[in-house]
Amino acid sequence: MRALAWLAVALLGCLALMPARAAAETITVTDVAGRQVSVSVPVRRVILGEGRQIHVTAALDREDPFGRIVGWGEDFEKSDPDTYAAYLARFPQAASLPRFGSPNSGAFDIEKAISLQPDLVVLGAETQRPAEEIRLVERLAAVGIPVVYVDFRHAPSRNTEPSVRLLGQLFGRREVAEALIAFRATETARVTTRLAAAGQLARPLVMLDRIPGYTDECCLSFGNENFGAMAAAAGGVNLGSELLPGTFGTINPETIIVRDPDVVIVTGGNWEALAPNGAWVGLGPGADLGKAQAKLATLAMRPAFRSTKAVRTGRVHAIWHQFYTSPYQFVALQRIARWVHLELFADLDPEETLRRLHERFLPIAYRPGYWIDLQH
Repeated sequence: MRALAWLAVALLGCLALMPARAAAETITVTDVAGRQVSVSVPVRRVILGEGRQIHVTAALDREDPFGRIVGWGEDFEKSDPDTYAAYLARFPQAASLPRFGSPNSGAFDIEKAISLQPDLVVLGAETQRPAEEIRLVERLAAVGIPVVYVDFRHAPSRNTEPSVRLLGQLFGRREVAEALIAFRATETARVTTRLAAAGQLARPLVMLDRIPGYTDECCLSFGNENFGAMAAAAGGVNLGSELLPGTFGTINPETIIVRDPDVVIVTGGNWEALAPNGAWVGLGPGADLGKAQAKLATLAMRPAFRSTKAVRTGRVHAIWHQFYTSPYQFVALQRIARWVHLELFADLDPEETLRRLHERFLPIAYRPGYWIDLQH
């Protein structure tokens, strides 16, 4: 009788678990690296290989953005401290999440990842080669942990929508993902459709000055992707697209002087943790825009820029660098379009677009501070 009683208890326990197990299913997805990956969905325990991937996962899990995150990259706090602080103020539990270094530097702790028993590890596509070198995917697969690659940095014009859609599928948030994709497409079309209807327009030459003041190097820029693709989609000609074979590269000062750009756009952020007291333009939520403008004016006087048409006419601007690694590049596209073709986009309000994005999708309140002009 005692044995039968224990059997009855065991059966009841199994029956209690059946609904939870039935809710899960194993599917095969294709990530942005073209890999076929089998994952049990919806995932409940996730490691974000890059902390800044919270920019998309928080939109998918707006009510509880850290509910399924069991570990994340250490980059968010260092590279985007103002946004990190905003999330921490609303969700203090984020401070206790285990941190991971990047596979790019060989600092991703595989043993620690395994100990957290995640259902999924999400990595940026730029880490694929170094991850392969340390056999990260193989070692995690050996204990049943799948890895998917997403990309918001190297080819965001091609990979942002598939990345959002992939994460929405894995998180069980397809409807939210599709709503975000639709919002992004609509806001992008407010620029591209109007440009197409305008016909032949003069396309100003744009120099994208990537993170000046972070180091003394001049001049980092973008090729035909990321901010480079945004400048082209906004109706400009990106100087780096002509000179750089990849997404990122360097343009020498003499070339800038000779080409004499019509518009200069600097990317800036808060890098106090990484480059203390640097000459970088501090931008981001709640930024001191007066201080940012003063720094932009100083950067405009560097030898490569001070005699350019852009400086002479006051067409020098700065924008938040972190747009380059989030699904919200459409906001930057709108802002760049106004700088490049103000007469065509005078009624376009990228700040209102960013505010609506926060109100509709994000769990933190909007605070201005994402761009500044050399002159008001």
